[in-house]
Amino acid sequence: MQLDIKSENTLELPIFVNLIFVFLLNTMNQLENNQYIRLVEEFQEFGFTLLRSISVLRFLGYCLLVLALFDVVEMFVPPNFMNPAWEFQTIGGLVERVPVTLIGLGLVFYGENYSRSKWELPFLNFLSWLILLLGILFILFIPLGISNTIRLNHQIAVQVNNQYTQQMSRAEQMEKQLNQATPEQINQILKSQGGSSDSQKPEELKSEFADKLSQGKEQLKTQAAATKSAQSLNLLKKSVKWNLGALISATFFITIWKATIWARKM
Repeated sequence: MQLDIKSENTLELPIFVNLIFVFLLNTMNQLENNQYIRLVEEFQEFGFTLLRSISVLRFLGYCLLVLALFDVVEMFVPPNFMNPAWEFQTIGGLVERVPVTLIGLGLVFYGENYSRSKWELPFLNFLSWLILLLGILFILFIPLGISNTIRLNHQIAVQVNNQYTQQMSRAEQMEKQLNQATPEQINQILKSQGGSSDSQKPEELKSEFADKLSQGKEQLKTQAAATKSAQSLNLLKKSVKWNLGALISATFFITIWKATIWARKM
């Protein structure tokens, strides 16, 4: 008999523990029922607030897209295609305005098709395909930007070399005139500059002028090399920045196009 009683108690113990757990859980639920109700009401109010703000956010997105469109129109009026400088600057301007466009698109597509006006449904379909076109266009900007960078770098080299040649030509012309100048002419040149030749002989002055011309020619060469290097470096930095920006922008546009498949199914 004792063995039977122990076995029955062993079988009834888990049921007793479960009853206690259920009792405690119900008691806690009753005590905290008001807190749960308040929490649910707060979440409901927060959700209604988000729903009310959707129209405001979408309107802000449309405004940003319109402002970005105005900037694009301004850049293309008047157009100057086949001009590498204009094309390079235009690509850079478009890339730098992408953040505003992306924010506007994110706000416009916010909430997907919830609480949309009738005119928005076909417009969002068109806008989704337009985003894909922008992604492809920004990919095409990359080889165009690289090509324009090479052409502009060549133009910089030609322009700096032309300026250097002109300045060296004037310096050599002055050097030639100095070699042919008489002592009287040297004195006149010195007097025209507010100097005096009383303490120096004409030959010494001539030698001094020749040394200055020689130093000036060396400075022109150094200055031309520095100018060319600085302009090329500045061009390269802009090219890297804008070409990488075009690649990243294209990636974002194509990603948004994939994410807005719901707009193309409406």
